[in-house]
Amino acid sequence: MSNSSAVLAFDLGASSGRALLGEITASDHDSPGILKITEIHRFANTPVQMGDHLHWNFPMLLQEVKHGIRKAFQDGYRPVSYGIDSWGVDYGLIDRNGELIGVPYHYRDLRTEGMVEETCKQVGRERLFQESGLQFMPFNTIFQLNAMVKAKSPMLDIADKFLLTPDLLNYFLTGVQACEFTMATTTQLYHVTEGKWNERLMDELGLPSSLFLEPVQPGSVIGRLQDAVAQELGVPAIKAIAVASHDTESAVVAVPANAARFAYLVCGTWSLLGTELPEPLVHPEVLEEDFSNEGGAYQSYQLLKNIMGLWILQECKRQWGNQGLKYSYAELVELAEDAESFRSLIHPDDLRFMNPADMTAEIRDYCLETGQPVPQSAGEYVQCILQSLALRYREVLERMEVLTGQSYDGLHMVGGGIQNELLCRYTANAMGRTVWAGPVEASAIGNMLVQFVANGTLRSREEGVELVKRSFPLAWYEPESSGDWEAAFLRYKSLIGQQQAQP
Repeated sequence: MSNSSAVLAFDLGASSGRALLGEITASDHDSPGILKITEIHRFANTPVQMGDHLHWNFPMLLQEVKHGIRKAFQDGYRPVSYGIDSWGVDYGLIDRNGELIGVPYHYRDLRTEGMVEETCKQVGRERLFQESGLQFMPFNTIFQLNAMVKAKSPMLDIADKFLLTPDLLNYFLTGVQACEFTMATTTQLYHVTEGKWNERLMDELGLPSSLFLEPVQPGSVIGRLQDAVAQELGVPAIKAIAVASHDTESAVVAVPANAARFAYLVCGTWSLLGTELPEPLVHPEVLEEDFSNEGGAYQSYQLLKNIMGLWILQECKRQWGNQGLKYSYAELVELAEDAESFRSLIHPDDLRFMNPADMTAEIRDYCLETGQPVPQSAGEYVQCILQSLALRYREVLERMEVLTGQSYDGLHMVGGGIQNELLCRYTANAMGRTVWAGPVEASAIGNMLVQFVANGTLRSREEGVELVKRSFPLAWYEPESSGDWEAAFLRYKSLIGQQQAQP
C-alpha cells in the first residue's frame, strides 16, 4: 500500500445524497493504515411531481454535487479524484448539441404500468431473461424506454445519447460522455452472456442502438473537471473515476467477508440480498425465482434479489409526520419492541407497496384480505414491517442457496438500514444464522476503494477489504428464540401462497 491520497465519494440515494471524503491514515510507520471518512456535505433528494409524471430534480442534484466538490476544498482537503454512485435504472437523454432533453423521470413514475407484460409479449419473457439476466421489475430501464416508444415520445426522436444517472452527472462535470458497466447491466438492455449491448433487442423495440455508449469498467478514469466547472467552483481539475456506480455494486466492494463466497444484504430504502459470482447465472430456475444478475466490479456478477426494504417504513413515517405525529426512527423502534410479536405479517414485495398514496391503508387492506388483525398503533405497524422483512430475507436466502448450490453460515448486512438494530436482530432470529452488520457507509466506502485502486493508493480489491476490516468494527447478532420464528415463517409462507392463489 502506497501513501494515501484523499478521494471524494458521492453516494446518492433515493431520498438523500452525501459527499464523503476518504483518507487512509496510520498512527506510525509500522502500523497498517485505516480508512477515515468525513462527511463533507449532505442534501435531500426530493422528487418533483410535474403534471402527470414524477421526475428527479436533476439540476438540483448537479448543483449539490458541485457544492460538495467546492466544500471539500474549502474545508482544507485536497482530493485527487471523485466518484459518483447512485440507484440504478434511471437516465437522461442528450441531444446532438449536447443538451439535456427534458427532466429525467423517477423510477416510481406510473408510466411503466403494464409495460412488463407488454414488453414480454413483444419479445418473450424467457428470452428477455436469458439475454439480460435481470429480475422483472416495472421500473427497469427497458420498460421506461418502451413506455416512451409506445407514447411516441418526441424526446426519442431528437435524442443522440443515453446516459444513466451517475454518467449524466459526470458528463455535466467533465464534458465527457461515458457509460459505466455496472449501471449498464441494470437496464435489461445489456446482453450478459455476450457481454455487450443487446442491439437486436433494441431494434425490435424501436430503440436506436446508437444512443448507447460502449460501457467502461469500474476504475476507469473518465476525465477531469472541465475548465469552466473548475473555475466556477474555484478548485483544481481533479480526476473523475467511473466507480462501480450502481450503489449496490459499490456496497458489495466494501463487504468485509472472510470467504470468497458470501451472502450479503445491502439494506436501505431497498434491500438487495445476494452473492457474488464469477459469471451470470441464467438457467430457468433463476427466472422462476425472479433473481437478477447485475454486473459488479472486478469481473464479477451479483446474483441478487430486490426486496422492497425500508421504503415501507419510511413512507409510514412520512405519512404519520404529515398527520402531526413526528416520530424519530429510534422512537418507532422502541414502540415496535413493546408491540405484540407476529400479530400481523405482510409480503413486502407485493406491488401494492411500490408507490401507494397511503402506505398504512395498503398494509391495513393486506391484513384484512389475509384474515389477520389490522395494526392499531405505530408500534404495531413497525413491528409488522420489520418482522415481515426479516422473514422475507430468510425466504430469499434459502432460495439463493438452492440456485447456487452454496450454503452460507451467516449474512453480511451493510448500509444505512443496519442502524436499525431491531431489524438486524430480527434477521438473525428469522434465519437462525449469524448476522454481521457493518459498515454503514458501505456504498461510499466501496466507491472510495475503487478510486484508491485506480489511483494506485491500494494494490487490489483484496487489500481494500482488509482496510475495511481494520477500519470499521462489525456488530454481531446471534439468533435466539428460534421456535417462535419457525412458526412465524410457516405462517408467512402460507400468507404468500394464499395471496398468489387468488385470481
